[in-house]
Amino acid sequence: MTNSKNKSKAQKPPPNVTKNIANPKDLGVSAPLAMPMTSYISMVGVHSTLWMFVALYLPRTKFFLGELVDSEWNELNQVSRDHPQHLFLDALTANPASTLIYICTGAAILQSMWAGVMRDWWLKLGIRGSEDERRTEIAFLDRQKLTISRNACTATIAASFLIHFILVLFGAPITSLRLKTYLLALLISIITVYPPAYTIGIPTRGNSSASIVNRWSWVRLFTEFQARNPVERNFVYSAVGTVIGCWLGIIPIALDWVRPWQAWPLTPAFGAIGGYITSTLSALTVSTVIQLAEDHKRAQDSLEKKK
Repeated sequence: MTNSKNKSKAQKPPPNVTKNIANPKDLGVSAPLAMPMTSYISMVGVHSTLWMFVALYLPRTKFFLGELVDSEWNELNQVSRDHPQHLFLDALTANPASTLIYICTGAAILQSMWAGVMRDWWLKLGIRGSEDERRTEIAFLDRQKLTISRNACTATIAASFLIHFILVLFGAPITSLRLKTYLLALLISIITVYPPAYTIGIPTRGNSSASIVNRWSWVRLFTEFQARNPVERNFVYSAVGTVIGCWLGIIPIALDWVRPWQAWPLTPAFGAIGGYITSTLSALTVSTVIQLAEDHKRAQDSLEKKK
């Protein structure tokens, strides 16, 4: 009898040991990190402001093309003298191709910076384990940035040709204005494809678990529109907003006003940029509301446990 009692006491762990095992921090395993909403809000504000500069002011410079660009609207400016456009728009509408080249150049710089920020947050949200394991995994992935960036650029260029084909199917000129149509497709691809391709990785063929998870992540985000964290929500909202903005931007071209700003593809390009900025702000708003609700629920749960 005495031995059985001693054995049962030895098998039963002390109360403090059970409590420590239930706490992940005491085992060296960190709980999932929350999105740094303060940094996210400030970054979205700066990012949106830089986008407005790229769209409205960068094409007004002559840094790349210099004096090689001539106006395409001399005759139409004569036609539209009854309702002349604002002087601010002259530099944007003088040559739509050069305007798109400037915007695509600025977009490539902005989206590469934005993708780097999103990738850092996405890794911190997704990697589990102890602090040492997280640092080791992030350091290993950081050493692959060059390869990841090259793959993301390749995916962006490949997607631009696919988007160009889709634009033609939706009514873009097939033979004429090919350069302008491709520049619009390239802009859409830079906005929507590069950030998730750099952050998540491009879908690859293979039977490995990483390849399967990567493919299903793209399917889940861009066909089912299911986002699990603020970073994924930003990608989904941005893609949808950019496409909708570009589609709505085509409407003014059909109006028979003969205005320089109606030239293809100015209105779809600026519509895509406007849709991207609006959807990015919408994703920020939704993520903030969700996180505030989760924080409130955790606070209520902790108060109930204390009672």
